[in-house]
Amino acid sequence: MEQEDHELLLPLVTEENICLPLPINLVSKYWNIELPMAEAVETAKNYSGFNGSILIEGIESAERHGLTCKIVHSSLSELKKIIDSGIPPIVILPGIPEITQHASVIAGYNEEENTILHYIQEGTKEGEQQEGAIPQKVFDQEWSQEGRLMIILAPSDILSSITLENESSDKSNRLCFVSERFNILKDSTQALESLKQAIELEPNNSTALHLLGGSLNEKNSSECVKYYEKCLDINNRSYLTYNGLGNYYLKSNQFEKAEMYYTKAIEIDPKRSAKIYKNRAYLREKQNKNSEAKEDLKNYLKYFPKAPDRGIIEQAIREI
Repeated sequence: MEQEDHELLLPLVTEENICLPLPINLVSKYWNIELPMAEAVETAKNYSGFNGSILIEGIESAERHGLTCKIVHSSLSELKKIIDSGIPPIVILPGIPEITQHASVIAGYNEEENTILHYIQEGTKEGEQQEGAIPQKVFDQEWSQEGRLMIILAPSDILSSITLENESSDKSNRLCFVSERFNILKDSTQALESLKQAIELEPNNSTALHLLGGSLNEKNSSECVKYYEKCLDINNRSYLTYNGLGNYYLKSNQFEKAEMYYTKAIEIDPKRSAKIYKNRAYLREKQNKNSEAKEDLKNYLKYFPKAPDRGIIEQAIREI
């Protein structure tokens, strides 16, 4: 197969809204479906003060206007199969520079160069679409941190012609996104209920297990540990889960355990979060590991050069 067979021609899209995230708008336009921005603007009024993207709102808008959606845990080989079927998949990847996530549209792949092509919205004045090429190995390492979660939006006849590896997890994964919406609306009871339903449907859903662990961690419940640990049994590259366990043990003054989990997270992705170094520095100092604590504070500033507490941290480095 020639290289162009593995690349999809995606439209140029600049418009987005918290309730109509750019990846959803882009894929809908690819299928010649215009999602009304006015509708998204109206829905966004329910989320005043929130700055992120509410993916489930965008997904539901796309479904109201004729597309079908599946949310699955996938694989690199399946990703390529979906691209070759003419569908641009949306993948969930680690956010930069902090530990949130972001959704990215995959425009294709290059077998000769072993790269995955991301859609990047740049140079819009000239009307250019740019693609960011990422080595397959690096892409898969990053994607695996999020359980290789993928959103597929397409007309129902096209989507139904594809057999997905983990199609049974679709409803469970959707409840994870619904739970996220309840969290944004500060309805923790419904958020928790959605996650419990997700796990009832799919007991081995690493995403749901992690999120439930996170919700219980916020409530300082020791119950979070069993859900976090079960998530790691399924996905031992879940950076956020190691970080969550580190946070839980830090709060409960179990410094050795906290250090162990923070270190595991950093081994998976040293650049993903600056704050994790500050947390580890604190507990290392408490354990009289001063030189390691100093190194962590330097890394905190390295990965977060505009840290608002930079002056305090620089003073701490001098004093340790």
